[in-house]
Amino acid sequence: MNFVQPAIDPVIFSLGFIEVRWYSLAYILGLFIGLVIIKSLNKNKGNIITVKQLDNFFIWAVIGIILGGRIGYVILYQINEFLNNPFYIFEIWNGGMSFHGGLIGIIISIYIFCKIHKINFFYLSDLVAVVSPIGIFFGRIANFINTELIGRPTEFYITVIYPQIDNIPRHPSQLYEAFFEGIILFVILLFYFFRKNELDKFGVTSGLFLVLYSIFRFFIEFIREPDAHLGLIYNFITMGQILTIPLFIIGIIFIRYNGYRKKN
Repeated sequence: MNFVQPAIDPVIFSLGFIEVRWYSLAYILGLFIGLVIIKSLNKNKGNIITVKQLDNFFIWAVIGIILGGRIGYVILYQINEFLNNPFYIFEIWNGGMSFHGGLIGIIISIYIFCKIHKINFFYLSDLVAVVSPIGIFFGRIANFINTELIGRPTEFYITVIYPQIDNIPRHPSQLYEAFFEGIILFVILLFYFFRKNELDKFGVTSGLFLVLYSIFRFFIEFIREPDAHLGLIYNFITMGQILTIPLFIIGIIFIRYNGYRKKN
């Protein structure tokens, strides 16, 4: 069953010098919906963090994700371009954001914010972890619309043809990621966050996010077209798969450390 990717303009609308793109909308929706859900989760736990603090953290989150995502993309995927043109790192309008870089950026933002406001780092990281799949979901849908991160050719009975690329049936890898790294991951983390004993074990949800995301991403990468300028590393593994390994290890450490730690 072959589906043809609909021709959708990456630009939603343009006001001359300002363009609103689907990828930008994905970030905006993910951040605002995430903030609303975080406030609801925090309220359910007794408002451990004040609403004002969460509103302030929103700005920190935006800065961390954008700076981390851009710097991570340039360093991990476009280092030669950066070495030839250092100002390339500021050319956000040309596209290019890394999930792993954005993750590091938001972790740094959480850490600094918690230090300043004397908030439990793992509690805030758990809140952010629960809603992160929402942003991933919207981001992968935007990737599909923009014909980015396409899947590898396949004879599987459900495929998508990307006319802008070729007429070869391919895996809709963006949609697989939206489903597993977005919907499925969000449901699992939300369920675990509300477990009765979770208040005693801040940080387990964060670790669970890292572990499950790594697993989903690692296996889906096998059916996703490798980055053209990088290809397969050692003719077997992609850069995305390599980057999931440290996340998986850190996630296991978070789960073991916080899962067996007694309440302070």
